[in-house]
Amino acid sequence: MDLAFIRQLIDTLIEKQVDELELEEAGSRVHIRRGTAGAAMAAGTAAASTAGTAAPAASHSAAPTAAASAAAGAAEAEGLITVHSPIVGTFYSAPSPGAPDFVQPGDRVQAGQVLCIVEAMKLMNEIEAEAAGTIVSRLVTSGQPVEYGQPLFTLRSS
Repeated sequence: MDLAFIRQLIDTLIEKQVDELELEEAGSRVHIRRGTAGAAMAAGTAAASTAGTAAPAASHSAAPTAAASAAAGAAEAEGLITVHSPIVGTFYSAPSPGAPDFVQPGDRVQAGQVLCIVEAMKLMNEIEAEAAGTIVSRLVTSGQPVEYGQPLFTLRSS
């Protein structure tokens, strides 16, 4: 599957107002899900080919939601610190499936403490707290695609 085909699938989902599609073809798998605001979000993963090399994963995600952006704007107005995603990727709140989250709202964190992971191109990037404080809110859910600059957490500095 190539990126043009995946984009065509996304356009068709939007046009036909289908919420979710999963397709597996020739060792590649793509799962596309529309968000509640009507924005198309997709995350594709490619299985290893018969030669033993992995095909690149395709990813297409919508811009940060209006609700998350509004929450981040309100947080900054209240003097809270907003932690933004430094890269495009997939947000994970825990180090592995079934493991406890790195942080929960109400947890005290230190500057440099890991808050989450953003996976980009099969690399797990740890996102750290920029300052010491208390987590006020988490603005995205685990497994959700995130954009560069999208708000992830708000924290009250101490």
